[in-house]
Formats: sequence, structure tokens, C-alpha cells
Amino acid sequence: MLNTNSPEKLRRVAGICLFLGLLIEASCLLWATPIAFVVFVAMGGFLMFVGLVLYLFSLVSTLATPD
Repeated sequence: MLNTNSPEKLRRVAGICLFLGLLIEASCLLWATPIAFVVFVAMGGFLMFVGLVLYLFSLVSTLATPD
């Protein structure tokens, strides 16, 4: 595996969380039951939120550490 630093690893994890969140939300659009809304908001929304926070944290931590 490539040797990457911490902000790049955080961005990779953030991208994976965002992708999984979008995948869950897209699959819930095809699922026509009341529990689909709960899964859409709870799991998809949570993964999207985690991905967004990790991405923003990786940007801020990169700006805070001078090279």
C-alpha cells in the first residue's frame, strides 16, 4: 500500500463514508416501506455527516500544521 500521511488517510476514509452514505440513501429510494425512511435518515445521514466532518477536519488539520 502507498505510504500516505494522516490528512490523506482521513480524506480517503471520508470519501468511503460519503460513498457508503450515498449508496445507502440511493438504495432506500428503491425500498418502499416505512422503515426505509428511518434507514435513509439514520444510517445514510449519519455516514454522510461523518464523511463531511472527517473531510473538513482533514482540511483544517492540514492548514494548522506548517510543512
